[in-house]
Amino acid sequence: MSDVHSKETRSFNMSRIRSKDTKPELLVRKHLFAAGFRYKLHDKKLPGKPDIVLPKYRTVIFVHGCFWHGHSGCRYFVVPKTRTDWWLNKINSNIGKDAGASAALRVMGWQVIEIWECGLKKAVFHQTMSSISENLAMRAK
Repeated sequence: MSDVHSKETRSFNMSRIRSKDTKPELLVRKHLFAAGFRYKLHDKKLPGKPDIVLPKYRTVIFVHGCFWHGHSGCRYFVVPKTRTDWWLNKINSNIGKDAGASAALRVMGWQVIEIWECGLKKAVFHQTMSSISENLAMRAK
């Protein structure tokens, strides 16, 4: 099965996909800031360059896209029908990197919170963010 787009169109589309400052990440940051939490972004000194670092709470947050990080059992993670082997290799590589970074951070004494894109949909957003705020409040004590 061939791609529905030309090589140039596909290349342009893929170039528009961000790795930082994604909409889900901005939603989480906005909520945390409004709740009084202060953080750093994308600390290169930490394994996996976490999206959000809360040094005061010794906590890092990764905001994962369900597709790009292979969210198992999620309706937003669908394996592409074209170049399936390539995509599965790419996604499994991301999953492996995520697991390695999380393990390394835990060994260093950091709490790791993973937020999935599907947990930021309107129906569950406040529940997800309340859970994180409570977790951080407990960590502060």
